[in-house]
Amino acid sequence: MTRNSSGRGSGDRGMFQRVKTARKRSNSSTLWLQRQLNDPYVRRAKVDGYRSRAAYKLIEINEKHEILKPGMRVVDLGCAPGGWSQLTAPIVGSTDDDPLVVGIDYLEVEPIPGVVILQKDFLDDDAPDELMKALGGHRPDLVMSDMAAPTTGHRQTDHLRTTYLFEIAIDFARQNLNEGGTFLSKVFAGGAEANLLQDLKKEFKSVVHIKPPASRKGSPEMFILARGFRGKK
Repeated sequence: MTRNSSGRGSGDRGMFQRVKTARKRSNSSTLWLQRQLNDPYVRRAKVDGYRSRAAYKLIEINEKHEILKPGMRVVDLGCAPGGWSQLTAPIVGSTDDDPLVVGIDYLEVEPIPGVVILQKDFLDDDAPDELMKALGGHRPDLVMSDMAAPTTGHRQTDHLRTTYLFEIAIDFARQNLNEGGTFLSKVFAGGAEANLLQDLKKEFKSVVHIKPPASRKGSPEMFILARGFRGKK
């Protein structure tokens, strides 16, 4: 699937919208709303029919690294609202009769053609088994995670909480990924993930950091792409 990954439409120029601060709305909420209204990726997602601007992060990563291929089985961790699964399903050839993509999130996600969606907390003990059952017992070729803990406003706390999600995503990939498979996950820059990256470098043939253009410049998020899984020990 080919998309314009710039996220900028021809009508973006000179369209900055300023939001008036409502009495019951905090200043931070007003700034977030203003940023959303003036984000070219948000507007482009509406035009292209994607569920969120996050789809462009995966589009840009895939354009450069070609991680999505026909016939792949994919697990999407923290899939709400469904942008990554929505993009992935037609590329890998997933259908309702032969689903190759399984997503999980504790939030409700509207149905996506070709995608099995589990409304469940990935932190539940039985979540990994449920994901594998949904894939028909087949090992995934790609485990991807855009999971991030709800932000508290305290940067170090947010970093540690998201690093924990990164850690359990790694563990799921380590236990279930096909040999030669790929792992893609969000992480917040900050240093706490350093030991995890060292382990990944032992378990995968290549590990790189990615900051796709669709990721906001002021955000600490980046993505770790690990390819060539050496196999479960």
